[in-house]
Amino acid sequence: MMVKKTKGPLYIQIKEILKDRILNGEYALNTYIPSEPQLENEFTVSKITVRNAIKELVQEGYLEKKSGRGTKVIANVSVAKLAKGKHFTEILVEEGHRITKNVLSIKQVELVDCTELRSIFGDQCIKIERVYSLNNEPYIYFIHYLSLNLSEEEIKDVQLTSLYRFLEEHHIRPESFRDEFQVSVAPPSIKEALKLEESAAVLKRIRRSSDEEGNIVEYSEGYYNTAKQNYVVSYNDSNQ
Repeated sequence: MMVKKTKGPLYIQIKEILKDRILNGEYALNTYIPSEPQLENEFTVSKITVRNAIKELVQEGYLEKKSGRGTKVIANVSVAKLAKGKHFTEILVEEGHRITKNVLSIKQVELVDCTELRSIFGDQCIKIERVYSLNNEPYIYFIHYLSLNLSEEEIKDVQLTSLYRFLEEHHIRPESFRDEFQVSVAPPSIKEALKLEESAAVLKRIRRSSDEEGNIVEYSEGYYNTAKQNYVVSYNDSNQ
């Protein structure tokens, strides 16, 4: 994977990529991440850049350096202090599953034929399509529409590891979320991507993410193959 100086400090970019791999189970709890020389080769950077990225993750509590043995994953859940809830994928990773993400496309689209999206975003927006795999099997198909206008060159330059980190980089900060769920039959292209039988039903989640002023900044549709894994929501007692 390439990192670019135009995107900010290289060690920060590498840190975020490694963190995303940890949070999604690619680097499992109590296992060792690739060696520093392997990471240097992967990202085509210097030894000090890799060491600074690892140092940051050690300080954040995700990694532990073992003298003569390597660098071990000691935490695989976001340590954000203000969030009591857990992301669905975090729950799956805690249970020992591996989540991987594949970006299928990122493009700017015209919204001439979509009344609802046009009322939210105007004439055009950015559309991102992704597939999440659960233990190497396609599990969730996401379609995101974002209130962004990017040039073709900017789109080519996008390296999407975390959607909400990507939004943050573009000064878009969702403050509230509204989710709707329904049982649905997925469109043919999504059935194919998720390897579904012709008559199979999926759980469809529609999300509207809004900024602090109440403006919708993201509209997304997620299709979950719950035959592979139930959708799980974990709540904590707010009185604790």
